[in-house]
Amino acid sequence: MAVPGQALNAADFDRIDRQLADTDRLLELHYPGDDGSRQPIHTVYVPADRFTPSLAAEWGAQAVATAEAHGGFERLGALLGQSLALRAAVATRVAAKLVNEPIEDLRLDFEDGYGDRGDEAEDADAVAAARLVTEAVAAGTAPPYIGIRFKCFEAPTRVRGLKTLDLFISTLASAGELPAGLVLTLPKVSTVAQVQAMDYAVSRLEEVHGLPHGRLRFEVQVETPQLILGPEGTSPVARLAHVVPGRISALHYGTYDYSASLQISAEYQSMEHPVADFAKEVMQLAVAGTGIRLSDGSTNIIPVGENVENAWKLHGRLVRRSLERGYYQGWDLHPAQLASRFAASYAFYREGLPAAASRLRDYVEKTEGGVMDEPATARALAGFILRGVQCGAVGDEEVRALAGVGLPQLTALAHPRLAHAHTTDSQG
Repeated sequence: MAVPGQALNAADFDRIDRQLADTDRLLELHYPGDDGSRQPIHTVYVPADRFTPSLAAEWGAQAVATAEAHGGFERLGALLGQSLALRAAVATRVAAKLVNEPIEDLRLDFEDGYGDRGDEAEDADAVAAARLVTEAVAAGTAPPYIGIRFKCFEAPTRVRGLKTLDLFISTLASAGELPAGLVLTLPKVSTVAQVQAMDYAVSRLEEVHGLPHGRLRFEVQVETPQLILGPEGTSPVARLAHVVPGRISALHYGTYDYSASLQISAEYQSMEHPVADFAKEVMQLAVAGTGIRLSDGSTNIIPVGENVENAWKLHGRLVRRSLERGYYQGWDLHPAQLASRFAASYAFYREGLPAAASRLRDYVEKTEGGVMDEPATARALAGFILRGVQCGAVGDEEVRALAGVGLPQLTALAHPRLAHAHTTDSQG
């Protein structure tokens, strides 16, 4: 029975529910939000045949040696504009990071970083790479995330790329369980059809090797203007999450291929060129709410020789710029870039921690403060702090002291839909 003053009745509600049934399914299936797992703050690329189980430790040692040769990590902090107190806190954490986990995500490259060496050599290297990855995972020396980038699906390299993918996955599967942090990267994507072809390829590999459907997810590299604006005047990148739902893990921006495709001269190709910002803004809009993550590209200005400090300052500034724009991951191409990557990232999270933690505490404790935050902002605050914890910039106890929440509650605040799903599952 309708209460006094209520015009809509149960039949009206049912009709509106039916009208919005497709919308409800779309939001549930295609916009599930982030899955709450850790996102690495960078991806390191190395030619596939140069990988060894000790590579991560060797890169970390080289980064430490370069920093020590240029005045240490506090000197690096000063170059990046950090305050005296901040650089001291950051320096100790960066030094520890480069010993304990110098690379968070590693890609063994069979594409631009490897080139065309003939089928026989690449077949052998694909098998060898898989065996070495298995060895590194078993020894505990592999980065948390590791995988390959194979050649693109354009006609000249399509079969070669598929063979490398097949050999790598098949060799891993023959050794037992796949690495938990396995990542596959599809480069130079121009059309939705290429992503659908990749979906078919990994589905077949799952079928052949008895893997659960969806086990082989992949990243899409956005390196061509055709993926940002297609021939029909629409944006193909916005369709990707919906033609292969749940299959794509991330979109990675390709700085130099994309810029060159738009005829930007080499001197001005950069992660901060206006064409780069436009492409990345489209990517950001395309995947909002889908759970697909984003990564910025790289700078090819490398900290070597007499250029170390200038390259560090540039890299640190670019890392900070990406973080401020919501791109929490980027590419690193040289061991010395690890130092500036972690120094800039740690400073970003540590600088923002006191204010974010204070606002989150006010929200949790329902305390009136200078800012009245809504649930969406609370999620952003918690997500910011959680990223800082996951990469090692801040510690659990710091968060508890400043925000008054432990890691489980922080995670639930950052990913409430995930927390609700777990609660529902436990009650069912």
